Amino acid sequence: RTINYAPLIAMRRVRSFPARSRITSTPRPRSRGVIRRSSLERRFAWRGMAWRSSVKVAEQGDAGAQFRLGVMYAFGLGVPQDYAETVKWWRRAAEQGNIRAQPSLGNMYRNGVGVPQNYAEALRWYRLAAEQGNADAQFALGVMYEKGEGVPKDYILVHMWFNLAVSRGSSSGTKNRDIVAGFMTRAQIAEAQQRAWEWKPKIE
Repeated sequence: RTINYAPLIAMRRVRSFPARSRITSTPRPRSRGVIRRSSLERRFAWRGMAWRSSVKVAEQGDAGAQFRLGVMYAFGLGVPQDYAETVKWWRRAAEQGNIRAQPSLGNMYRNGVGVPQNYAEALRWYRLAAEQGNADAQFALGVMYEKGEGVPKDYILVHMWFNLAVSRGSSSGTKNRDIVAGFMTRAQIAEAQQRAWEWKPKIE
């Protein structure tokens, strides 16, 4: 079996672990906090009106509206699909601390969608959201430490971030944490568990 990495925006396959396990770099859709095109199309059924309304509120500095506007540009909902506009609005929201925009912007930098690929920037935005307890960002950090994207590979940190994602409701984190554990010593697993236990969220 091969390992399947499926980033949020740009879907692609990458091999890393030995061919006995399967890891996905984006959690399976959950009922909350996951962007799904079909639900968005229903939500923005009025499209043109939604876009005009979102622009007005977003330009006034509302982070939630800025995030929603970025989503509309990302999926072409009522407007032409434009990843550069997506990045612009998600950045504005992320800079205000929007916990949904931060990992979404991290995805764009990690995959080079709408911006040049930049692992350092991806890590920055993932970490900001992860430290506030965002499960998707915690999961993404685990994947980046497993693959060595912008950071040295570190199974202890991989296990820790996957474990934290699991504690926040990530179903994919459970499977991937257990896969990583198969490549670790008991001492490493114990250290990773201790770090996860001692971790405290930083509220913005």
